Amino acid sequence: MRARLICSCHGQWALHAPADAAGAAPARDQSERLPMRGEYLLRGAHVLTMDDAIADLPKGDIRIRDGVIVAIGDKLEAPGAERIDADGMIALPGFVDTHWHLWNSALRALVRADDKADGYFPVTLRLGPLCTPEDARRSVRLGLAEALVSGITTVHDWSHNIRTPAHADAEIQALCSTGLRAHFSYGWGQDLALTAPMNTADLARVARDWSDENGLLSLGAAVRTPVANPRGIVPVDILRGEYDAIRALGLPITMHARPGVVSVLDDNGLLGKDVQLVHPQGLSIQERKRVAETGTRFSCSPVIEMHYAQATRGEIQFQELEEDGIQQSLSVDSSAASANADFFACMRALLWSHKQRFGTTKPLTPKRLLALATIDGARDLGLADRIGSLTPGKRADLILVRTGDVNMAPVIDPYFALVYSAQPANIDTVMVDGRILRRKGEFTALDQERIVREATDSITQLRERASRA
Repeated sequence: MRARLICSCHGQWALHAPADAAGAAPARDQSERLPMRGEYLLRGAHVLTMDDAIADLPKGDIRIRDGVIVAIGDKLEAPGAERIDADGMIALPGFVDTHWHLWNSALRALVRADDKADGYFPVTLRLGPLCTPEDARRSVRLGLAEALVSGITTVHDWSHNIRTPAHADAEIQALCSTGLRAHFSYGWGQDLALTAPMNTADLARVARDWSDENGLLSLGAAVRTPVANPRGIVPVDILRGEYDAIRALGLPITMHARPGVVSVLDDNGLLGKDVQLVHPQGLSIQERKRVAETGTRFSCSPVIEMHYAQATRGEIQFQELEEDGIQQSLSVDSSAASANADFFACMRALLWSHKQRFGTTKPLTPKRLLALATIDGARDLGLADRIGSLTPGKRADLILVRTGDVNMAPVIDPYFALVYSAQPANIDTVMVDGRILRRKGEFTALDQERIVREATDSITQLRERASRA
């Protein structure tokens, strides 16, 4: 049976998916109705375009119609448009996360940092095989709600617990029902044997049934790592077969990069412009050269990388990759491991790591950090022609950040204020594809109480199942 996503004219999504062998697929989605796209005129914001060809405006307007940025300028006119007073706010593109294990968002209730029994890896390896499709759906929705609170308008769902086709459908359903822009990378189950290939046949089914279903979804594949790591070494022959199947579908590939992995991939012809590696740590000079030459990209998860730097035998090599001209971006990684999805904290973590290594000898500017969080994230996911900057003709993914809050004021340099001072609580408005999903710091559609209740019920039941296993 093929999974289908049904959309009503009001933006309500419902999934019809097959049941998996272990139990029923998630029930028909009862998600909140998403707001309609309309015509808006954002008045008087300090506009940070993140477009080198379009100057910032200390007091500018943004006109949006049917999900598209129509114009940016001073004292624009838009008869009939809803006017949004953005005076005293910074307008900038929504943040683009490029690597996030959303299926385990709710597991932060159980993960205990470096604890040998209850650290991130032991908990996910132990509980991943017990997660049902409904557990996955609820956990993803919790993570997506937190993404919106943090100003993240695009997520990369790096899904490495796809135990059955129903698990994949459940996560995609959650992505589509909440209104965010999403890139979904189909992975494997935590209990999959290292010598067994991932289910590329079901990946093909997902690519057929879900590809760009609602204009907000793009697809890829997440593969295992062929060098030492907490989840074990996948044989290169298995990996090569997975690459062949994924590339035959024309999908991009992502992988965690442990020390030595670049050399193994290079020796087997597995680097390339269609490959994103995660965690820029432990690369040799020759490996960095090959990454640059092949056009391979890197996603940096600074909060997690600072936490696990000793385990990966390396500091965050952002500066080295930057000097080599390698495409980079920022990511949450796992809000189960980091305990939250604060994207301002991601920028600051990279900043502090960089300052600790280089002091003032190699400046990392606030504007560069915001570029990593916006337009470079869009480039990494192949979406820069649609999002990542406030450019007329692009889709309207943007946030408004209040400058009058006590932790922000007074603001002279908006880039400095956003990187050094801002918190998710300062975000007033979040718009994705022309839909206002948060306004005045409140959800316009998502039922926060229900999302939290369902995630709590799910994790409570999962812990009880684990105690009986």
